[in-house]
Amino acid sequence: MNEQEAIDQLLALPTWAIVGLSNNSERPAHRVAALLKAKGHRIVPVHPSAPEVHGERGYATLKEIPFPVDVVDLFVNSTLVAGLVAEAIEIAAKGVWLQLEVIDEAAVEKARDAGLLAVMDRCPAIEYAKQN
Repeated sequence: MNEQEAIDQLLALPTWAIVGLSNNSERPAHRVAALLKAKGHRIVPVHPSAPEVHGERGYATLKEIPFPVDVVDLFVNSTLVAGLVAEAIEIAAKGVWLQLEVIDEAAVEKARDAGLLAVMDRCPAIEYAKQN
């Protein structure tokens, strides 16, 4: 599967847990989450200090989410990616999306080896814009 196929398949999935999403409207995660929601995705904020963002209940960790998650979208420092990919695998997510400048080749390989779709150093807002 090439990267564009993975991007297209991930964008088709409905439920996105967005790690690093807070109520800070200046942060890219806030804007991308709003766009994903406008495109019909269910967004799930994952941040220790964001109980609600864009009208959606937040959770402190991926493991606290009480329903299935399709995509784990990572707006975090690259040093945190390996642990979050392991959690994405543990919660049976279908894919992981590493945002622009979030890089961890080994974690992406681990995700793919576990059967997850994985995209790195991309932004779903940019990918949606390319479709128009």
